[in-house]
Amino acid sequence: MTRIDPITAAVIQGGLENIAIEMGHKLMRMSYSSIIRESEDFGAALTDATGRQMCECKMSTPLQSGPIPGYVRNVLEVLEGRGDPIRPGDVIMHNDPYGGASHGPDVAFCVPVFHKDALIGWSVTTAHHLDIGALSPGSCGIVDAVDTYAEGLQFKAIKVYDRGEKNEAVWHILRANIRAQELVVGDMEAQIEAARIGAARFLALVEGYGIDDVYAAFEDLMDYSERLMRDAIRDLPDGDYTATTHLDGYLDDPDPSRHHLPLVVTLKVRGDNLTVDLTGTAPQLPDKPVNMPLVGTVDCAVWLTIRSILLDSAVYGPIPQNSGLTRPIEIVAPRGCMANPIFPAPVIARFCSGNQLADTVMKALAQAVPHQVSAGIGNLRVVAISGLNEGNHWVHMEIMEGSYGGRYGMDGMDAVDTLYANTRNNPVEDIESHIPLRVDRYELREDRVAPGEWRGGIGTIREFTFLDDAGFSLEGDGHAFKPWGFEGGAEGHVASLTLRGINGDERALPSKVPYCKVRAGERLISTGPCGGGYGIGFERDPEAVASDVADELIPAETALRDFGVVLVDGKVDHAATAAARA
Repeated sequence: MTRIDPITAAVIQGGLENIAIEMGHKLMRMSYSSIIRESEDFGAALTDATGRQMCECKMSTPLQSGPIPGYVRNVLEVLEGRGDPIRPGDVIMHNDPYGGASHGPDVAFCVPVFHKDALIGWSVTTAHHLDIGALSPGSCGIVDAVDTYAEGLQFKAIKVYDRGEKNEAVWHILRANIRAQELVVGDMEAQIEAARIGAARFLALVEGYGIDDVYAAFEDLMDYSERLMRDAIRDLPDGDYTATTHLDGYLDDPDPSRHHLPLVVTLKVRGDNLTVDLTGTAPQLPDKPVNMPLVGTVDCAVWLTIRSILLDSAVYGPIPQNSGLTRPIEIVAPRGCMANPIFPAPVIARFCSGNQLADTVMKALAQAVPHQVSAGIGNLRVVAISGLNEGNHWVHMEIMEGSYGGRYGMDGMDAVDTLYANTRNNPVEDIESHIPLRVDRYELREDRVAPGEWRGGIGTIREFTFLDDAGFSLEGDGHAFKPWGFEGGAEGHVASLTLRGINGDERALPSKVPYCKVRAGERLISTGPCGGGYGIGFERDPEAVASDVADELIPAETALRDFGVVLVDGKVDHAATAAARA
């Protein structure tokens, strides 16, 4: 039974979503660093008083907005345990990776919303910060932390404003322990103001429609989202669907137990309920930070993948993004595995692990809905580049895109962030105008298309020259395992990483590079992975193959070898092609 008429509910939902979008735009425009301003690595959302998500900023990163309910629940738990009441004017900072945060550099600022002295909700922003005071400069690429204490400052429900009064001691601690403090603290202040704007807009919505109607609409909308998800799950055949993929691990480590780490997903469909069982996933690495927090990373990777595949926006249109979508889904992860590590196992480098887990969920779902998935994705990599300028740190973070596998009826997308990342690239002009780095190459790989009726997406080559002495840390994956092909499609292509010295000597690097010093004139060359193919290559439209040749993605020789297409002066010879394919 509905609690409110659907027209009013839709208007209120539109109001909630617009608040979250405004929060995101304000945060982007006020931020100092390119990772928020350009890459949009941030989140913005409203929740109710208990942490149930009401809406989120759709242009933000799923790995930022998705964890916000977990942040709020843990903040409430921590403050209750301390006996510290929540009051109007409070602003609470939180980044505990075992308390809802995806990892330490993703810092949330939570603003409680009060109406007639009652707590009615939360306005929250999250963002990835350039540095959080870890053992090496930057906040990504840290792949050798021994525990969470080595990953940087931990703020567990800390009031940076208490009843409207600024807690100056916390800000002194931040400035004294964070590199690139002006950028980082400036971004944090932008987050606070964006969250305050969201709180004010939410209160205005409540005062305009009344608290009862706003919450009646919210409950109905959650029920609606839940019904959509349950209907989609019910359409799946009951059964168990299992898939396994692997992470590189630490390929240069002498301990073989740190290589080729399995991620195992079993989807158990029972009516309109879905259990995601991660039993079989590799044990946690106690002193390497590729483990994934269950709340904040694993749950977001699972929910995002299932929602994107079963409730595709291209088919269903806009769907209210709220906690109702997750009600039918249960996640089971053995305690102590990589997907449910035990504190204080390090987790800061959970990015590629979680993205590969999302890919594994998709591989399992492919058995039930083969026309709704892509073949294996080419994973991403994240690099932190840093240096000193007259005693002051500069830090830059770059997310280097991957690629999608082929999809039913469509080729894989080239050179894009995949699955739960959803960030944008930094413009070359922005990079070169802010830090001593030159971008020499930024192009698609040639002749590395995974054959399929719908080909795999293509990764990029990025080449950077360091213009000053500096250092970098890098988290990546996909050097050891090719993205999976599907329905007869070929596997994709692995990634590589090379450091070229001033004298031209080249050194191959693994997919995970701890802090590495470089000199001016040295070059870092990143070759991204290419996604898997979907369907049999010899069934690909010959004109599509000719187009790939014309675009110089593949040569004519590859068109013949992998797709059976004969080209004469760039045009398809249909008779010769039929004979070659026969």
